[in-house]
Amino acid sequence: MQAWSIYIVRCNDNSLYTGITLDINRRLSEHTSSNKGAKYLQGKGPLDLVFSFVVGEKSDAYKLERLIKKLPKKDKEHLIKNPDQIKLLLATL
Repeated sequence: MQAWSIYIVRCNDNSLYTGITLDINRRLSEHTSSNKGAKYLQGKGPLDLVFSFVVGEKSDAYKLERLIKKLPKKDKEHLIKNPDQIKLLLATL
């Protein structure tokens, strides 16, 4: 069984994009060089992976993604600088 991961990338305009995947390297490649990437990221490269965390179950990854996407940008920046804080978010699932 493969483990799902959550990731955050920083765009060239300093915005943050959060997603989930089974393979972060493949997904980043899709975002930058194929039509399988997120529409939001089109024209916003280069992308910089600033955070990743192996979640495990797909349903938990979706819940965590939804939770992080709802955070204000300052809280996302805090999470990027303090990756251990992810444990606090996981406790709310």
